[in-house]
Amino acid sequence: MTDAAEYVPPKIWTWDKENGGQFANINRPIAGATHDKELPVGKHPFQLYSLATPNGVKVTVMLEELLAAGYSGAEYDAWLIRINEGDQFGSGFVDINPNSKIPALVDRSGPEPIRVFESGSILIHLAEKFGVFLPTEQPARAETLSWLMWQMGSAPFLGGGFGHFYAYAPFKQEYPINRYAMEVKRQFDVLDRQLADHEFVAGADYTIADMAIYPWYGAVARGEAYNAAEFLQTHEYKNVMRWADQIAARLAVKRGRMVNRAVGDPSSQLRERHDAGDFDTRTQDKLEPAS
Repeated sequence: MTDAAEYVPPKIWTWDKENGGQFANINRPIAGATHDKELPVGKHPFQLYSLATPNGVKVTVMLEELLAAGYSGAEYDAWLIRINEGDQFGSGFVDINPNSKIPALVDRSGPEPIRVFESGSILIHLAEKFGVFLPTEQPARAETLSWLMWQMGSAPFLGGGFGHFYAYAPFKQEYPINRYAMEVKRQFDVLDRQLADHEFVAGADYTIADMAIYPWYGAVARGEAYNAAEFLQTHEYKNVMRWADQIAARLAVKRGRMVNRAVGDPSSQLRERHDAGDFDTRTQDKLEPAS
């Protein structure tokens, strides 16, 4: 198809701040802090600075799963980073993650604080620290890490590709939506074929691979992201749907999805989490009751 208004790239790209689309106000072609702002520090061994995007949910689910499994040393404070307001460009956050992306974690359980950034790296760090949700024996370990890296490499096509052009771009365009929808459906097929023969993504056991993949692919499949389940016909991926519903039913997953959430039903928003009791007393519906 020929577009009469076909875009011709200039010889040299320049930054157009008025490029439109959701999140355009926080996108820029340079790194580094834009303002000075120290990050708060709570009382627990782990300090998480995040937002309940799919990448943020990976880590809060992991922490809640650790606590549910009896690892009390995994207690954490979760501080809200409002990326739409540019919190990730504060000097304190950039010190933890020079890439200015959530989630970012500081492990204060040892003699010296350890910064950990990138969601996959955080999952591995926590799994190795507590010796759970990541097999130590081969080939199960390699399988788990392979699927974790599959998610890390594939999700940008789902989010930054399909999700952006389908849900967030300032106007709809046939070519990018079709291009990324095709790739996302291929990825769902990859996942569906794997889950046809395995209860969980990497095999018989629930691992960090499931925790990483579910917030992206499970959410889309269940109609909880981009409002695209019908468009992508995700119900056809029956093994993915079985798995997604199974993961969604876990109490730790339900809790993890609430932490650092600032949109949706107020009862589902626990914007900051500093104690397990906060789920009962500090959700947004209780802090700001309807008038």
